[in-house]
Amino acid sequence: MKKTALLATALAAALSMGLSTAEAKTFRWAASWDVLSMDPHALNSTSSMAFLNNVYEALVRFDNGMKIEPALAESWQQLDPTTWRFKLRQGVKFHDGHPFTADDVVFSWARANTPGGLVMSVIGDIQDIRKVDDYSVDVITREPFPILLRVLSYLYVMDKEWSEANGATASSDLKANRENFANRNANGTGPFKLKLREIDTRTVLEVNPDWWDKRTHNVDEVVFTPIKSDATRTSSLLSGAIDAMVSVPLQDLQRLGGDPNVVIYQGPELRTIYIGMDVARDELLYSNVKGKNPLKDARVRQAIYAAIDAEAIKRAVMRGKSWPTGIILSPYLSGFPEGLEARLPTDPAAAKKLLAEAGYAGGFSIGLACPNDRYVYDEAICLAVTSMLAKIGIKVEPQIEPGTKWLQRLNTQDVSLFLMGHAALPTADVYSTLVEALSAGGGLNAGRWSDPAYEALLPQIKRETDETKRKALIKQAMTIVREQTPVIPLHQQPVTWAARKGVQLEQNPANLLRVWHVNLP
Repeated sequence: MKKTALLATALAAALSMGLSTAEAKTFRWAASWDVLSMDPHALNSTSSMAFLNNVYEALVRFDNGMKIEPALAESWQQLDPTTWRFKLRQGVKFHDGHPFTADDVVFSWARANTPGGLVMSVIGDIQDIRKVDDYSVDVITREPFPILLRVLSYLYVMDKEWSEANGATASSDLKANRENFANRNANGTGPFKLKLREIDTRTVLEVNPDWWDKRTHNVDEVVFTPIKSDATRTSSLLSGAIDAMVSVPLQDLQRLGGDPNVVIYQGPELRTIYIGMDVARDELLYSNVKGKNPLKDARVRQAIYAAIDAEAIKRAVMRGKSWPTGIILSPYLSGFPEGLEARLPTDPAAAKKLLAEAGYAGGFSIGLACPNDRYVYDEAICLAVTSMLAKIGIKVEPQIEPGTKWLQRLNTQDVSLFLMGHAALPTADVYSTLVEALSAGGGLNAGRWSDPAYEALLPQIKRETDETKRKALIKQAMTIVREQTPVIPLHQQPVTWAARKGVQLEQNPANLLRVWHVNLP
């Protein structure tokens, strides 16, 4: 009987282990990039930070509609124009069991301010973070700052005790190639723990059973593999070696979509694609018009706009997966000014009339700088625009190049016409696009458009905390842009993911895969 009992116990244990193994679910996914570091303060990369959001958390986070929701902070209130008080969530633990408190928030702010803290490029408008009590902190900004919550979503909280114990009280410095323990190890409060980190090979996460939030996923383990080769990534999904990928090679969409075991996920991205124009030079670099710049004339810019049919591009180029727009802002961005999103009519006849009025009845030639590996169907878009402008007498000479060369052109303003896209990340607020793509000092304003009335609105938009007043200011600014037409909006491009049949993903306009929304069959 004793022997029988022992055998029964062993069999039960074996069955239990087998059941546990059978129920454990591993999510295997891939992208064309690897996470740059496990140190959240050493980064200013939206893809790397998105991955780390499975491990680390901030006071607030984005939901799948790009709205702010509570995370490590339960609530907040604005005490005065520059001071916000955050009530922290109690009972939260780091992965090693240490309790989360205000000390960790204050420490993380100080750590982000150390050399190497690239995250400061996003959160630099914060002046200080101070402890009120164990579960309250005050965040002080340099001036009234309406997008504070969105900025705070980028400040991930690290464990003060763990960092001190492992000599990681300062940020890793990726530019100086200075690492510390946090560069390859992690200890957050998020839904998954870091289990294994093999740079450029794989990163493995395991579920955090003590996560404070409600578990709605069924993933126990995550294996992330960076696969740079498009062909290998596609083959891996088709063979079942991975469950999903976010960097879907566009040339493989038809092949993937034709496999009954693969599902394509496509939805609107925050990124808006548009045509920019050199409106600053007295003579264009790439044109047969000498001694003057036709793009300085608003009628010429409006003619180019009227000749481009974004709906035709949607049908013929984007395979129905684009969202034509009248402004270079996604409706998912905070501060989006409703009422301006409809595109102006496509009218080649009116475009020819505008060109004639401007003195270019015979048209002219012009170069169009375009990448062939950066945006969805970017080269095909440029070729479609070339054909459309030819109908009104403008001969476009496409300058189609790899993204690295195209970007160099933009950075040196070596352009006449150029294809461009902007997603307003990481804040997902319109102010980012207004400044970076359209202001006089904007790093992406390769056309160097400038307008005093527009520039005067930007400081007001940055400071205005009343949402209604702020949207009115934004609408004023975008009305100026719409009237002067320094850029020609085309569409929001699609976020494209692919997964094995039965894998449930929740896509979002920021193109960020968050594993705590994944369910496996």
